[in-house]
Amino acid sequence: MNEYSVKTMEPIPSTGNLTNLVSDRARFEPMRTMLSRPLGEGWQKVSAREFDEEVRATAKGLVASGIQIGDRVAIMARTRYEWTILDFAIWYAGAVVVPVYETSSAEQIDWILTDSSAVAIIVETPTHKESVESVRKPALKNLWTMTDNVLSLLSKLGENIPDSEIDSRRNSLKPETLATLIYTSGTTGKPKGVQLTHGNFLSECGNVVAGASDLFLKPGGSTLLFLPVAHVFGRMVEIGAIRAGLHLAHCSDPVGKLIPDLTSFKPTFVLAVPRIFEKVYNGAEAKAEAGGKGDIFRKAAAVAIAFSEGLDTGKISISLRIKHALFDKLVYSKIRSTLGGRVEAAISGGAPLGARLGHFYRGAGIRVLEGYGLTETTAGATLNLTSAHRVGSVGRPVPGTTIKIDDDGEVLIKGAIVMKGYWQNDSANQESFTEDGFYRSGDLGKLDSEGFLSIVGRKKELIVTSGGKNVAPAVLEDRLRAHPLVSQCMVVGDNKPFIAALITIDQEALKAWSAANKKVGASLSEL
Repeated sequence: MNEYSVKTMEPIPSTGNLTNLVSDRARFEPMRTMLSRPLGEGWQKVSAREFDEEVRATAKGLVASGIQIGDRVAIMARTRYEWTILDFAIWYAGAVVVPVYETSSAEQIDWILTDSSAVAIIVETPTHKESVESVRKPALKNLWTMTDNVLSLLSKLGENIPDSEIDSRRNSLKPETLATLIYTSGTTGKPKGVQLTHGNFLSECGNVVAGASDLFLKPGGSTLLFLPVAHVFGRMVEIGAIRAGLHLAHCSDPVGKLIPDLTSFKPTFVLAVPRIFEKVYNGAEAKAEAGGKGDIFRKAAAVAIAFSEGLDTGKISISLRIKHALFDKLVYSKIRSTLGGRVEAAISGGAPLGARLGHFYRGAGIRVLEGYGLTETTAGATLNLTSAHRVGSVGRPVPGTTIKIDDDGEVLIKGAIVMKGYWQNDSANQESFTEDGFYRSGDLGKLDSEGFLSIVGRKKELIVTSGGKNVAPAVLEDRLRAHPLVSQCMVVGDNKPFIAALITIDQEALKAWSAANKKVGASLSEL
């Protein structure tokens, strides 16, 4: 099969915009808990009415500061509560959001602010402010810092702006209106600004929420967002949660606070990249090894994988069920506890997860629903659902989307989720679309008879050995990263008579391995 479509579950919007997601919820369910913000060691709940009021007050401050309809306003910060408030406040003011990664260099900041003609930026810290100041041009009229209590500051600035001004601005936005410019680096040249409209997000989030209703519309459901909101993947879940009325919280420090935040907030599902699942697995294995229970963990992992595979075939023996129940108490429950204890499912994207981890987590009681997409497709173009799940694949097309495999194996995508185009880059737009309107992803994939997509590599990353053999490095890299001591790897061998790999070591796993093997203090070369 070379083409597969899924009927839309959310009609393509002809009116409205993203601000309606907030204002309508505040109007019809004012007391519903929408978000929680950090408060000491715990969380403070924020109702739909409070969320709308804070977004509106912040938008008034932006208007009072001279922000006009259509202006580009940048946000440079980690994933945090203020990011979401500012995201919607900028739309309430009628402007366009330009995310900037908090790790961006001064050169990258300069390019994004200049190319987008941004008139204002909100940064997180004084260090970020210094980076912006070092490349600041006269066109950037406003620079605010979150650590200066920016929400209160903007709220005070906008005290004299009437509600009618905000409503007039936000009601002027249409589905085809530009919502955000997200800069994506690609493989060569300057980062390109991807234009995503209000309609793109309404279609994407509406269809994902409808398709994955057991996650987004679960009574009492919640999610802790810890991936960058500057990335379209995290942004889609942020907006999807607001769209669904799903209780949302943010973790701004995944390295230092993720486990405590998961424990205290107790989400029912999370969004993560494969590396997170690898680290949880490898950490559990290392802990078991250090406690002399490595064999038990490995047997438990094998049983989890076999149990998950049995779910696909419908054949699970009595003995396997007994072993699975035993290991659930000994091993799997502890892994679920690491994620807060209530997580039933997770959405994974950004890189291949691999069938091994997919089967392990499903067997351990956590459905990892792998998806696939790009910035240019407003995040997910395909997604595994609880009702249609094939471990090892990236799922079927998101409702309302068509996936086609070109003659050379490239994945082509069409639907209301596909971007408006690249910002001020006609040549890139011409290269990126087929004559019949499909977006060229640059990825290589295969569709099975039931419409499940598998990604086999990147078109430009395909390795051709000196003997003429084509090798997709992603498959090999996934297998190498399965080793607990491997952090990252890159397969090489283009125009060579061999295939090799460059590997970096996971330092945390190495410490545990050295202790378990009584080689503490030995250098890497000695090991």
